[in-house]
Amino acid sequence: VQLVESGGGLAQAGGSLRLSCVASGRSFDYYDMGWFRQAPGKERSFVGAINWSFGDTRYGESMKGRFSISKDNANNTVYLQINSLKPEDTAVYYCASKPPATLTYAYWGQGTQVTVSS
Repeated sequence: VQLVESGGGLAQAGGSLRLSCVASGRSFDYYDMGWFRQAPGKERSFVGAINWSFGDTRYGESMKGRFSISKDNANNTVYLQINSLKPEDTAVYYCASKPPATLTYAYWGQGTQVTVSS
């Protein structure tokens, strides 16, 4: 299984970014595809997730509003749209996948750095 994130970089506060995660190596039917982030000196936090088959989404409590997750099954890609960027969004963003009927995200990407300047 391989998850490859892209789309990170340097952005200005108030702008937007769309991160991509291309998944390969197996079928992801009924998997949850999640996004997490880890800022310097902080624990990794849950941004949100989308179910590969059903398409339903959920977000971390502090992530509701500016973050949006979508998917393109034909291209095996999951997206994270971040709007109204803030300097505190600076972090490494990770894509991960959780098999159905499990509690743990089993597969992780290498992460993509997002840096937001004020």
